[in-house]
Order: sequence, then structure tokens, then C-alpha cells
Amino acid sequence: MHDIRAIRENPDAFDAAMARRDLSGMSSEILAIDEARRAKITAAEAAQAERNAASKEVGAAKARGDEPEFERLRALVSEKKDEIARLEEEAKAEDTRLRDLLMGLPNLPYDDVPDGSDENDNVEIHRWGTPAAFDFAPKEHFDIAGVKPGMDFETAAKLSGSRFVLLRGAVARVHRALAQMMLDTHTTENGLTETMTPVLVRDEAMYGTNQLPKFAEDSYQTREGMWLIPTSEVTLTNTVRESILDSDALPIRMTAHTQCFRSEAGSAGKDTAGMLRQHQFEKVEMVTVCSAETSDDEHMRMRKCAEGILERLGLPYRTVVLCTGDMGFGARRTYDLEVWLPGQNTYREISSVSTCGDFQARRMNARVRDAEGKPQFVHTLNGSGLAVGRCLIAVLENGQTEDGGVVLPQGLGPWLGGKTRIAPDGELV
Repeated sequence: MHDIRAIRENPDAFDAAMARRDLSGMSSEILAIDEARRAKITAAEAAQAERNAASKEVGAAKARGDEPEFERLRALVSEKKDEIARLEEEAKAEDTRLRDLLMGLPNLPYDDVPDGSDENDNVEIHRWGTPAAFDFAPKEHFDIAGVKPGMDFETAAKLSGSRFVLLRGAVARVHRALAQMMLDTHTTENGLTETMTPVLVRDEAMYGTNQLPKFAEDSYQTREGMWLIPTSEVTLTNTVRESILDSDALPIRMTAHTQCFRSEAGSAGKDTAGMLRQHQFEKVEMVTVCSAETSDDEHMRMRKCAEGILERLGLPYRTVVLCTGDMGFGARRTYDLEVWLPGQNTYREISSVSTCGDFQARRMNARVRDAEGKPQFVHTLNGSGLAVGRCLIAVLENGQTEDGGVVLPQGLGPWLGGKTRIAPDGELV
């Protein structure tokens, strides 16, 4: 959420930043509501002062036997009471209008974020590895012979409908090993604290990480009103909601491996084949809570953590900085890691690493005491480290052999008990 004081002090700068998000002239509407709200508050305070003064005089009028003045003052006190209640209710309504408007506006991009309208305007800043030159036409993951026995879309559709998958045998084992490798790397080498979180949350948590109110249709809600998390960014980030932290507690670096759930609203017709875009999937998420002074360094650190997983697996990838038109709602800057998928002959996103500044902290009221002991909003960052299913796809497609088998990355060996490949018949050998 945005700082109303900053908008009041520099509306032109706010409008210029919002224009980069393709939203123009927002400050005028915001400040009009803010002015009306403040006017109601001021009027209520003035009415309260008049009521207090009249209340003090009521007793004196009664004592001196001035019945007309006593009745006038008593009526004035009652009138002011009603006026105060009305003004406070009107101020509350304006405050709700202002909050709802600010809640629906995206974060402001940092100055170094490139301008653009969509993914075609993203800027590549790093590339690692060289895509393998196959002497046969590489297949997509779901068409590889050795993968087919372990990747069952038909049974999943019987159970749950489209955009679900049932994994078995070798493929399920590799999927589990990938998640375990990511967690172990982040906790033992990257200094993140492993955290096991719920996957059902209340409205407040979804508001805190900006899934609500704007993106309700992208998530699943239970009959009891709870939400299935789209990512453990929601739970990890909200662990500091309504908190004032001591400065020596920062940075807080966390990781979690969870099931994630997304309705994929608006994605009809996109990536319908295979398991690239699913309603239920697994991710190893990274979240950092830090001070404003260290957030840029933490953003680069988190990006390196995600890139390191791909490098350990020997998967070619590229890193792009997202333009203003492709960046997520809550981000001020986002690095996307795109892994090479030979079956599609292109790079596809496998991790988004975003810094949100104090945008989420304001929604959560998460603060830290500065050197003078004054509470300041923390900064929050999040990123996939990595999306497990998409990583599985990349491992299968990049390691495929002409006979339908898959050579598995050496970096995954310790988590596979010495197994090195999936045979053409689907066995892990």
C-alpha cells in the first residue's frame, strides 16, 4: 500500500511513477478523498470542542437558576453529540474509500526498471550455460518415452479435472529429490531458515501480500472463507504482520517447500499440454524481511540463490529484469529466471525474484525500530527457489536421450541414492 503522506508531499512524482504502470493522474482522486476525510475529522474535532465547552457551562447555568440558558446548552450538547457521530461516520466512510483505492493500486517501479508494455520489452542481463545440440528432435517432457509411465494426466483428470497431474515411480522420485536438494542447499549453504507453514490462510494474510482484493479470482477459497495459498510467500511474509521487530533481528531469511494452488484465471488456452501450468503444484519459496538500507543487496543475494540451483543442475538459463508492463502488482523490481526447454526450443520462466520495498509492510503493519528507536516499515522480498514442477520439466527435457531415456544431473545424485538416469521403460537406474 502507498504512503498517503508521500503522495500529499509530491503528487507529481507519484503520478509520474504510476504513469509508468499505465495509470494516469491518480493523485488527484486520492487527494480529493484524503482532503474530504481530513475535513470531516477536523469538523468532528471542532464539534467535540464545542460540546465540551457547552457541557462545562450546563452546570453553571443550572446553579444560577438560568433555566432558559440551561435548556439551550443541554440541547446544544445533544445536538453536538449527534453531529460528532455523523461526522465520524462520514470520515470513516472516506477512510474506507481511500484505503480501498490505495489497496487497488500497484507498487511504484524503481527508477532502474525498464519501461515497456509486455514481456517483449524485458531486458536480458545475464545468461549461463549453452543449450545442448541434440542430434535428434527433442521432445516435450510429456512425450518422452521414459517419462510417460510416471506422468499420468488422464487419471489426474478423473480425480480432479484438467490442469492436474499424477506422478509415479521414477518421475515422482526425481520431483521429490529436486525439492529436497533445493531445501538442503538453501538451508545449509544459503543461510535460509527452513519453515513449514499452513497452506490455508485468512483474508488478512492474502491482503498483506497483495493477493486481495485485486486478485481474488486467481486463488481458491474454501466454504469456511479460508484461502489456499498461491505460494508460501503469503505465509512466510505474514509471519511479521502486526509486529515491531528489533533491528538486530534483521535480516530474516526463510524458505519453505509447500503445495501451491492457483485457479489460473484468464489462462484458458495457455500451456494446456503437460505440467507447465497447473492448478496444484509445488514450490520452494524464499522470503526475506530486511531494512530499507539492505534491500537492494538482499535482492541480488536472493537472485544468486535461485540461479545457483539451476547451475548446480547444469540447466542453461537466462536472467531478465522485467519491464514496467510485465512486472507483478506488488513488485518494485523483478528478476525472472528463464530456463531453457529444448522441447519448446525457448526459455520459460522458472523463478521470479522480486523486491517489494515497504509496499507489503504497510499492508501488514510490519515495522522495525531504527537506531533512534523509532518504528520504520521493513522491506520484503520474495522469490522461487525454485518452482519444483517446472524444474522437473527442465531436467527431463534437457537430459533426454534419443532412445527415450533421461540422463539426470550429476548435481542431483546425492538425493537419488546413486541413481543417474531414467531408462526408456520408465525405471530409475
